[in-house]
Amino acid sequence: MLVIPAIDIKNGRCVRLEQGRMDKDTVYSEDPREMAGRWVEAGARRLHLVDLDGAVEGRPVNAGVIHEICEAFPEVPVQVGGGIRDEEAMQDYLDAGASYVIIGTKAVTAPHFVEDACLEFPGHIIVGLDARDGKVAIDGWSKLSHHDVIDLAQRFEMNGVAAIIYTDISRDGMLSGVNIEATVKLAQAVTTPIIASGGITDLEDIRALREVQDEGIIGVITGRALYEGTLDFAEAQRLAEDD
Repeated sequence: MLVIPAIDIKNGRCVRLEQGRMDKDTVYSEDPREMAGRWVEAGARRLHLVDLDGAVEGRPVNAGVIHEICEAFPEVPVQVGGGIRDEEAMQDYLDAGASYVIIGTKAVTAPHFVEDACLEFPGHIIVGLDARDGKVAIDGWSKLSHHDVIDLAQRFEMNGVAAIIYTDISRDGMLSGVNIEATVKLAQAVTTPIIASGGITDLEDIRALREVQDEGIIGVITGRALYEGTLDFAEAQRLAEDD
């Protein structure tokens, strides 16, 4: 199982939000590229980059910083999300060296877009389903849709997405523990690999996910726990890889 460090970018800086609220941010680094280098040096086997401003504005805003990270560490797969609403943005990130692009809001508001993207960029499309109480949120988590997480996941599985990132936004950035039950429920409903996100606090969360990884959970994204020091990356990765 992969432990994937999150680098969330707002105004060109590495931050973390509480429950996706743009007014509740903590700045951890003025240089996201330097932060990426820190995780690569620590042994990260994938990076999760999010353009927070892009997620709100509906277009790439911090693409320059993300390009720099992709180009600086070509040996490490990078998954990029935030404001990706058209094929031009996807092509741009993939050309810069990203391995995967994450479709979030557009996947919910225009599901056919995912099908088209999977045909255009097979093996490179990840869908991000960010939910509260089983309903998917959009527009940088500022709005709650009426769509059910599992229903959408099953549709995107038919489209051929490479993975689904599931985030419980009520827990994200809160260090309150990962929602194992909801993550497993989703993983059991599809055969598409699931990446867990939201609420990771310490090694107990990694251990709990390891125990259910056979349900189809291939990785976990963590941010605040790493930056606040409640989770040691090297220890987490060792535990995640332990047979």
